[in-house]
Amino acid sequence: MVRRFVLTALLAVSVGLAGGVVAPVASAAPRGEVFPAVINLPDGFRPEGIATGRGVSFYVGSLRDGAIYRGNLVTGKGAVLVPGVPGVPGVPGVPGVPGRVAVGLEVDPRNRLFVAGGTTGTGTVYDAASGAKLATYQFATGGAFINDVVVTRNAAYFTESVNPEPVLYVVPIGRGGKLGDAVRTLKLTGDLKYQAGFNVNGIEASEDGRTLVVVQSNTGRLFAVDPATGVTREVDLGGASVSFGDGLLRRGNTLFVVRNQLDQIDAFRINRSFTSGILVNTITDPDFDVPTTVAAFGPYLYAVNARFSTPPAPETKYTVVRVPAHR
Repeated sequence: MVRRFVLTALLAVSVGLAGGVVAPVASAAPRGEVFPAVINLPDGFRPEGIATGRGVSFYVGSLRDGAIYRGNLVTGKGAVLVPGVPGVPGVPGVPGVPGRVAVGLEVDPRNRLFVAGGTTGTGTVYDAASGAKLATYQFATGGAFINDVVVTRNAAYFTESVNPEPVLYVVPIGRGGKLGDAVRTLKLTGDLKYQAGFNVNGIEASEDGRTLVVVQSNTGRLFAVDPATGVTREVDLGGASVSFGDGLLRRGNTLFVVRNQLDQIDAFRINRSFTSGILVNTITDPDFDVPTTVAAFGPYLYAVNARFSTPPAPETKYTVVRVPAHR
């Protein structure tokens, strides 16, 4: 009875988001399930980041042109909320024009969508309801890769994956949720040492925002970060590796780590001080195809397939895959 009530309520919310009657979900939803197990994204979209928002909405960003797609977890339907801006290649003697890029995403309690801008060196904030741009921050230029973002009560923290100096870029959030104008660069010291290749990738925060946690993809290690000082310390995983670590998601004391090239999501039980964690579950699915990031809704995780091993083309298929958070 409780489950039926919850699903009925979700369907009512879905009607409001979709602007019409919710039609029965086709074969994408197994018998007895309301939510589709696989959600199709636009062909050629080149997704990387995913976030869930209000009601049954979800958002996916495009590496191709920075477009933001908003979908419905019940119907599996959606549309582009923020149009993309493709880059223009240069010609001899004439520089090219960079386009938009969308990597990691997060929706905050004020229904604002924060987007890491990858090679553009930027972070952008949109109204998650209308798609209107609220702010853009230029963090770095010349080879930077702004990869992921987490939002706490006091700030938004963006990771940088390729510059030699370990840093986070910080956008302060003031009283009443006001976005700050002055960006702060937080130098990372302590246990974290950058290596050749792709370094800090996904980022999450403790419930109170006083501790951040980042994954270093090329070394397969997790680090807790003091957001006040930038001092890092390695999280003891009892010998477990998180190589190919990409997106992070914390739910309570469980930290989910997406390991993209391995087509799996590892779940760790993390202690309150973020000094250690124990691997408690590994989630796989036949529909995974290089998942990069993950979002949560109820008892489910939603992983977006970036398909990095498949050459991108206008007709390339991309999907979001639903899996139980605990098996």
